[in-house]
Amino acid sequence: MREEENKRSSQSSSIKRFFQKRWVYPAIYIASAALILTAVLWYQTSDSATDTDKYDYKSTDIAGKKNETPAIEVSKAFENFKMPMTNGAEAVVKMKFYDFNGKAEDQEAALVFYNNMYQPNTGIDVTTKDGESFDVVASLSGTVTRVEEDAVLGNVIEIEHAEGIVTQYQSVKEIKIKVGDEVKQGQALAKAGQSLFNEKAGTHVHFEIRKDGVAVNPADYFNKSLSTLQEETLSEDKTNDSMETPSLKDEEKRMEDPSSEELKEENHEDPASKEDESSTSTENVNS
Repeated sequence: MREEENKRSSQSSSIKRFFQKRWVYPAIYIASAALILTAVLWYQTSDSATDTDKYDYKSTDIAGKKNETPAIEVSKAFENFKMPMTNGAEAVVKMKFYDFNGKAEDQEAALVFYNNMYQPNTGIDVTTKDGESFDVVASLSGTVTRVEEDAVLGNVIEIEHAEGIVTQYQSVKEIKIKVGDEVKQGQALAKAGQSLFNEKAGTHVHFEIRKDGVAVNPADYFNKSLSTLQEETLSEDKTNDSMETPSLKDEEKRMEDPSSEELKEENHEDPASKEDESSTSTENVNS
C-alpha cells in the first residue's frame, strides 16, 4: 500500500514540477491557438466551396452562351462588301452607277434606255468576259427580306444587313433562298440572268447598295466594312431622288409632244421679222 501511495505521490509531484516550468503554459496556449485557427480555416474553405456550387460562374461573354446575336451583329459590322460573284477578279462591270457629280461622258454611259425613256443606273451591272451565267452570291451576311418575281427587272432579291442598309440583286434566276433566311457572305443566292429593263447588258446581275432607301455607288464600298457605310452621312447629292436629268426630261417632253417644241420655236422668232410682217400687212390694208 505504501509503495502505491509513494508512486502516486511521486507522479503528482512530477506533474506539478512539469507545470511549474516557464515554457509549459505558453506552449499550451500556442498549440491551442494553432488548433483553433486550423479548424476555422478548414470550415471557411469547405463553406466557400459549397457556395460556389450554387452559382454558375461560367463565362457569359463567349459567343454561344446567351449572347449569340450580339456576336453575329459585330461580325457583320466588320465584314467588307464583296463583289456579288464567287470570283470577283472575273467580274466585268457592264454598266456603272450613275453619279450626279460625275463627268458628262460617264453619266451618259450610266443611262439605261427603257420604254423610250432614259433612266440613271442605280447600281452596277456585272457580267463575265464570256457572257455565260454564273453564281450570284451574297455580298455580306444578312437576312433575306424580299424575293420577288419581276419580268421587267428579271426577279429581285433583297437582303438586310443592318438597320436601314440593304443590298439588292436583280436580273437573277434559279433562286435558292427565301424570305426569312439568314445567309452568309459568299453564299449562293441564284444564277445570273437577263432583264427587259437592261437588255443590252445580256446575262448579268444588277447589284445595288442602299442606305435608308437611297442608292449609293457600290464601287465606293467594295472592300470596305459595313460600319463604314453606317457611320457615313449621305450628302444632299446622294439623297437626290430624281431619276432623270433635266436634259433628259426635255428630250422626253419633245418626244411625247412635238408640237410644244414648234410652239417654242414660234415664240422665239426674231422680233425684226415680226415687225416686217406687221408693216407688210399694214401696207396691204392701206392699198
